[in-house]
Amino acid sequence: MELSCGVGGSAAAPPGPGPGPPPAAAAPPMEGEEYESLPSGASLGTHMMAGAVAGIMEHTVMYPVDSVKTRMQSLQPDPKAQYRTVYEALKKIVLTEGFWRPLRGINVTMLGAGPAHAMYFACYEKMKKSLSDTIQHGGNSHLANGIAGSVATLLHDAVMNPAEVVKQRMQMFNSPYKSVLACIRTVQKTEGFGAFYRSYTTQLTMNVPFQAIHFITYEFMQEQINPCREYNPRSHIVSGAIAGAVAAAATTPLDVCKTLLNTQENTALSSVNISGHLSGMVNAFKTVYQLGGISGYFRGVQARVIYQMPSTAIAWSVYEFFKYFLTKHKLEKRTSL
Repeated sequence: MELSCGVGGSAAAPPGPGPGPPPAAAAPPMEGEEYESLPSGASLGTHMMAGAVAGIMEHTVMYPVDSVKTRMQSLQPDPKAQYRTVYEALKKIVLTEGFWRPLRGINVTMLGAGPAHAMYFACYEKMKKSLSDTIQHGGNSHLANGIAGSVATLLHDAVMNPAEVVKQRMQMFNSPYKSVLACIRTVQKTEGFGAFYRSYTTQLTMNVPFQAIHFITYEFMQEQINPCREYNPRSHIVSGAIAGAVAAAATTPLDVCKTLLNTQENTALSSVNISGHLSGMVNAFKTVYQLGGISGYFRGVQARVIYQMPSTAIAWSVYEFFKYFLTKHKLEKRTSL
């Protein structure tokens, strides 16, 4: 179905990464046209810079809720760390453990999120365009979006997995680590370098379907509420929030397994006679079922959805803004020469 969108009286580019109609020779490009040329015209550096800023913003703004999510996914939590809602958990943590406790480990997350999201968005944009041109020339292929998001996840998680391990151990109740560096040294000394990637396969098993669902849902929502692909912050926020909620709810069981592998809960593991360190997605799935049954796979689902909705909304709105801003700035510099 062909859609025609008016921008300043001229036809806008069709949805997706395909090339739009050439602008009139005598008329300067309008703002909407500048933005719509972004998927094919923005540089690799622009995608990486916008992605890095978006990643840091996404993880830091929502970090306190992420801390709550990690604790609520604990399979055998300490009696002092049992929570019914996200609000109750945040309130209890602040009152009993200090105001800054929900932010413990945020520095390692910021260090990992910048480069991880820079590669993530750059890879996604490049692959989305190439695959869409091959599968559905000039259109928006949801298959291409899903594949591109999945491949981009491989790069993202390779950088973020060690940071996730350290972050989640810092977030747990009564964490024995005094600082990020102390946590890194202790894990390296007692469990070896492999501990930082023990949950990598599970992380990928979770994040590949998560990101495929996430990107397909985001691009689908954009087709529905922003078919002209103009710079429209409201549409980016709504699409990002819905995409995050759908993907988060669908992949919660895998996130619970990842949390168990990252934190290696001693109390939980000893209760099912597991000595040493738990490894592997299959073992994690069995252990979660032994400890909590079917409902165990959905521990923390409320916190995960509450975390992911604003998190992905922030990521997409910040990413789209910086992509628009940086490309517009380059175009203005080019036309002023």
